[in-house]
Amino acid sequence: MQTPTFPRSTLARHAPAFSAAHQRLAMRAPRNAGAAWRQRLAALSLVAVAAFASTTARAQAAPKPDWSTADMPSQAGRIFVVTGGTSGMGFEDAKALAGAGARVVIVARNPERGAESIAKIRAEDPDAQVQFESVDLGDLATVRALGERLRASLPRVDGLINNAAIMAPPERGSSPDGLESQFAINYAGHFVLTAELLPLLQRSEAPRVVTLSSIAALRGRIDFDDLQAENGYQPMVTYAQSKLACLMFARELQRRSDAAGWGLQSLAAHPGVAVTELVARGPGLDSEQGQQWASRREHYQTAAQGAIPTLFAATAPEAVGGAYYGPTGPQEVNGPLGLATVPPAAQDAEVAARLWAVTEQLTGTRFPTGAR
Repeated sequence: MQTPTFPRSTLARHAPAFSAAHQRLAMRAPRNAGAAWRQRLAALSLVAVAAFASTTARAQAAPKPDWSTADMPSQAGRIFVVTGGTSGMGFEDAKALAGAGARVVIVARNPERGAESIAKIRAEDPDAQVQFESVDLGDLATVRALGERLRASLPRVDGLINNAAIMAPPERGSSPDGLESQFAINYAGHFVLTAELLPLLQRSEAPRVVTLSSIAALRGRIDFDDLQAENGYQPMVTYAQSKLACLMFARELQRRSDAAGWGLQSLAAHPGVAVTELVARGPGLDSEQGQQWASRREHYQTAAQGAIPTLFAATAPEAVGGAYYGPTGPQEVNGPLGLATVPPAAQDAEVAARLWAVTEQLTGTRFPTGAR
């Protein structure tokens, strides 16, 4: 095991705590302490240093709470792909990025809504560089076709925003590939799209992949025994699993990029609870969930507010790979921008690695193992 190293200022600041911990353990040491005791002392050092390093890293990753699109640096010359860019946060992402000078490829299912979205963006900014590409994230053949088209037409991709989602349809759906619909669209389709665009991302000097999770991930669990909800479909349970999978994917992508030398920054974000079409298209406004959502609507974020964590993760120089951004108000439903709560389930590296391997098998997709 390699001992971590930290700046002298960090070690000096926490030296009293390290010293006190050593003294407490040393006082209990036998007079003739052997190798086993020395190993315990060394282990304590590593745990203490790692704990303080984690605290320091979180402090460094914390964004300015009132960060807004006005703080976004120029994106001139950069190319972004945004899934689900015809409505909600995806549209706000595309509009803000185009307004900052980026070339934006909106990826969604409906070409008519794509044309409407482009028209809205150009009505505010006639010079906006924005285009539409059709894909059904639930149909992996169309995802691969999109990847092929973009590899043939784009010089590179500087940022990929995996935003598109469906939430809690009342009846279980199945994709053409035999996957449960929420698992397919929210997670597996983005997994495959990221792999398809990795060659373009590796041509960028500073590529980023931002994957959207949800506060629902806090209630999620990866059920490997029934990953496709075939043995009793529960809409919100299945949605929570898909969004936990998205968060685990973002973190595992950063780990694998670091290990393989892909050069990516992989980040996750969630919008809190934002007023979008997600409920209307999922459980429906007439459902019990829809009525509860409508009764609290004034407490929720607008789509533009919900897009802030994603835009920060995609563009801010101070954003950190592997971090998870979102609002920090009560239960992270709304509030100032900050570091979101990572569920304990999302911190299990063994489960994340297993999910990655299972997803590769289910989708027939393999990420490369070498550096760019």
